[in-house]
Amino acid sequence: MDGADERNGDEEKHQKFDPNDFTVIKEGEAEILMHAKNEVFYNKTQVNNRDMSIAVLRTFISKRKQEHEAILSRKTRTGLKVEEEPAVDPEAVVDSVMQIGKTNGECDASHKISQDEPCSISEDLTSNQEGKGRGELKPPRVLEALSASGLRALRYAREVDGIGQVVALDNDKASVEACRRNIKYNGSVACSKVESHLADARVYMLTHPKEFDMVDLDPYGSPSVFMDSAVQSVVDGGILMCTATDMAVLCGGNGEVCYSKYGSYPLRGKYCHEMALRILIACIESHANRYKRYIVPVLSVQMDFYVRVFVRIYTSAGAIKNTPLKLSYVYQCTGCDSFHLQPIGRTITKNTSVRRLPGFGPAVAQECSDCGKKYNMGGPIWSAPIHDQEWVASILEDVKSSKDRYPAFNRISAILTTISEELPDVPLFMSLHNLCATLKCTSPSAVIFRSAVINAGYRISGSHVNPLGLKTDAPMDVIWDIMRCWVKNHPVKTQPPDQAGSVILAKEPVLQANFARAVASLSKAQAKKVARFLPNPERHWGPKLRAGRQITSKHVSLLGADVINGIHCNNNNEEEEEEEEEEEEGNEPASKRKKTEDPTPNLLS
Repeated sequence: MDGADERNGDEEKHQKFDPNDFTVIKEGEAEILMHAKNEVFYNKTQVNNRDMSIAVLRTFISKRKQEHEAILSRKTRTGLKVEEEPAVDPEAVVDSVMQIGKTNGECDASHKISQDEPCSISEDLTSNQEGKGRGELKPPRVLEALSASGLRALRYAREVDGIGQVVALDNDKASVEACRRNIKYNGSVACSKVESHLADARVYMLTHPKEFDMVDLDPYGSPSVFMDSAVQSVVDGGILMCTATDMAVLCGGNGEVCYSKYGSYPLRGKYCHEMALRILIACIESHANRYKRYIVPVLSVQMDFYVRVFVRIYTSAGAIKNTPLKLSYVYQCTGCDSFHLQPIGRTITKNTSVRRLPGFGPAVAQECSDCGKKYNMGGPIWSAPIHDQEWVASILEDVKSSKDRYPAFNRISAILTTISEELPDVPLFMSLHNLCATLKCTSPSAVIFRSAVINAGYRISGSHVNPLGLKTDAPMDVIWDIMRCWVKNHPVKTQPPDQAGSVILAKEPVLQANFARAVASLSKAQAKKVARFLPNPERHWGPKLRAGRQITSKHVSLLGADVINGIHCNNNNEEEEEEEEEEEEGNEPASKRKKTEDPTPNLLS
């Protein structure tokens, strides 16, 4: 009887639902019920993150369908028919691999299956034969590994056409209860597509290898502990979406911590946020390589207080041999803004054979050739392209055609526009203001500096990471020659001879810069005066408290004084109501009892 009474008490506790304790939050087509207390994590700022993810998912589903149709047409041309061939025939194996590609989104026809590469051919054939049809592409399955309130999963289910099942995970009971409550609140579409589970995301992904077409990792802090299992749960050709919010670590505030988590040492340059993106991508590649898999980045974004990358994952024991060609160490001068990259690997091609060898080094001397100072070394980082410009154009086109479906349309369209104009093959960037600070000179306008670089025969573009950032394939000696020519026309005061700027200006320029206005000095977006860097829409637009933490006055910088005072008033009202209930029951109010704990700190007045 005691056990039954306990179960009944638990049921009454879960069934008790007071609408006054919840507020309805609407974002896109989804609505969630949020408790007044900080029980389940929610951050309004992440609307940019969720909108960008939805835009990428829509493009992924479209690309996946195109790739599937291309495989079918290739099969038709080659005339391969699995049902007419013996089960042990090599052509059947090739056809089976194509079947896997159809299910997963993409398959390389030249890829060879060996004993070292496990591949569930029979399982895929069986599932295709038992399905609706061999040539039919199944709806993609999505895994949200850390769901909290479930808002992201609900938006995926309601707003992304053609999506299949969405699995939302969390290892916090309050979050799972909130997620299930929100699923019911959003009606039949959400109930039919979204399911919530109480589980450790790492264990769940490890026990469901290659089952999800899209895996979303958006943890509170570093995603490093989820990487190993995440890269295994994505199907071939699927997409992994990963967020990292520990920017102090990734940007060089704690270099040793970054190395322990991501396997790379960061540098504190102006390009540190882009370096954070490249460190995260290199970390994902490292984890994928352990399972004979490799990644192809399609979009990498730094915005607000985090970095977000979208990478496709494939399996190929041969392709992972090219990973050292995509990684580099970075040498950053301590005196000036010169930086140089040292590739880890290189290739030698002879006739049709390709040999992979260690990279030549060192890339620089012990002392900087420009100012004579020492170098700091960081990395390794991902030095290959971090965007697929074809994908970026498709995503931007979709966003512009569905403006009303994106609450953060202005912000994400501005970011995508800037990314579409970046030089894809130039890692990191320099800051024009930093160059001028080194020389203690007045700064030329960005148009004049861009024109000088273009007139010298090199390419240059902006960066979505920093409005003052400039990406160029011009070597640093050319950049400093341009600045020397600028200083000759705009003299500076005499500086001590041992300073980096004095050493640089003491050398005569080899290149005579031409500052005449170049046609390509302005990008298309700049010429059309399209907004590219927008201010935050409201104050305190940034990270929020981890769920479950008590909100006090020290959190005013994160939440604002109005929120702090509102919570303080709500707490006081709740305490008064509890005391009234205790007095009615004949119990002594808590405020009159002897206090055994330290009083809570006073909140803002």
